[in-house]
Amino acid sequence: MLASQKTLRFLAIWLCTACFLLIAGLTSGCKESGDNLQRIRDDGVLRVLTRNGSTTYYETQGAPAGFEYQLALAFASHLNVKLEIIPVVGLDEVFNSLADDRADIAAAGLSITPARQESLLFGPSYLSVKQFFIYNRDVNSRMSSAEDLIGKQIRVIGNTAHVDQLKDLQRDHPALSWAESRDLETIDLLEQLAEGQIDATIVNSTEYYANRAFYPSFRIAFSAGKPRKLAWAMAATPANASLIKEMTSFFKKINENGKLARLIDRNFTFNERQTFISTQTFLQMKEDRLPDVKGIIEQVAIEYDLDWRLLAAISYQESHWDAAARSPTGVRGMMMLTRSTASELQVDDRLDPLQSLRGGARYYKKLYSRLPPGIDVPDRSWFALAAYNIGLGHVEDARVITQQRGGNPNLWNDVRENLPLLRQQKWYKPSKYGYARGDEAARYVRNIRDYYSLLTWDELNRYRVPPPRIVSDYLPAELNRGFDAL
Repeated sequence: MLASQKTLRFLAIWLCTACFLLIAGLTSGCKESGDNLQRIRDDGVLRVLTRNGSTTYYETQGAPAGFEYQLALAFASHLNVKLEIIPVVGLDEVFNSLADDRADIAAAGLSITPARQESLLFGPSYLSVKQFFIYNRDVNSRMSSAEDLIGKQIRVIGNTAHVDQLKDLQRDHPALSWAESRDLETIDLLEQLAEGQIDATIVNSTEYYANRAFYPSFRIAFSAGKPRKLAWAMAATPANASLIKEMTSFFKKINENGKLARLIDRNFTFNERQTFISTQTFLQMKEDRLPDVKGIIEQVAIEYDLDWRLLAAISYQESHWDAAARSPTGVRGMMMLTRSTASELQVDDRLDPLQSLRGGARYYKKLYSRLPPGIDVPDRSWFALAAYNIGLGHVEDARVITQQRGGNPNLWNDVRENLPLLRQQKWYKPSKYGYARGDEAARYVRNIRDYYSLLTWDELNRYRVPPPRIVSDYLPAELNRGFDAL
């Protein structure tokens, strides 16, 4: 009986100890898994890995910029936390840094692939890209198929979907060969292609269009495979479940309110439509004429709190930076002011470049301030530019027509599509201000946006050193500068 009681006491103690260890283990496990979204909010910082490049993150005018940066800044503001940008070189460092818990997410233009899904979690896709094989027509004859690549010197970034694409092609073309580099970025491969060090490479369609203006001799050989979806990546841990849920909510919101579409349009669309002739003319004028007037453009931009590149783009569109420019309709000067507008703006001499720039800047700011309060940035800038070209009244007519046709009168993309209707009697006759060449106003805005982007990316093209790690406070003004504004 005594032995039986000792046995029972031993079993009870053992069970209690086992239960304690089990509970401790479960508690420890829960603590280890945690909740990364809650930790980010508690710390007040979102840590984001990215790479240096025109489609990801770069520095211009002393401030951070780039599609992925702007998107990450918007997500940080959505969470009401600071954004900490951690720039790295190469995809290997991106994935290793995620594994080492150096960051919360990677926003680096990453394709979703089956291999990556085995070790990473991906948020919602925000963009689909094609894979372009490109070559330099000044160095190589025309390439249009995989057969044309055989025997050519091809280099791609290692550990990317581009390597997978080459392997797929190699199954049908065993003689196809290539080199992989893990310590290079896209801009490095483009430079090697420009200098004839390689014959071909693969880039995402967004990267090609973002850099095409600076490499006019580059051509697309062909597009291979299906379009790939880009998304942010995270470590594959249950602790990221709530972060992905919040990320999904964020992307749903910016999809519905049009901010994602505007960001994509601003960063990538212009180079798809820009002709080589107009690009080369602009870049030549930038070298020949801009240096003589850049100083006063910057001076006026500071006086009127404008981005100098915007003012430069407007003045190029108006006069090609020619202070003595004259049109058949009588408008004159660098900002091509009419006599009545010049008088209203107190411009005595339209041929004086400083007076003309000041008058044009005042006029633009006046139009900008008179737009309805429901028009947000950056659309507000596009509406103001359209009004600079055809007048505020005609822009308002186009907004009314847009609303009648089921569009959003506060979104530039919707109104832009309806501006040409101001030429059609069916639409302009009942409108308040009547006929207008709305299609020209739409083209006017498009051109200025293109020139602005060329000035911005020209600075990036000269920039080779990755920007430093930064921490940005979330402030409305900064959010506007990084995500919404020009």
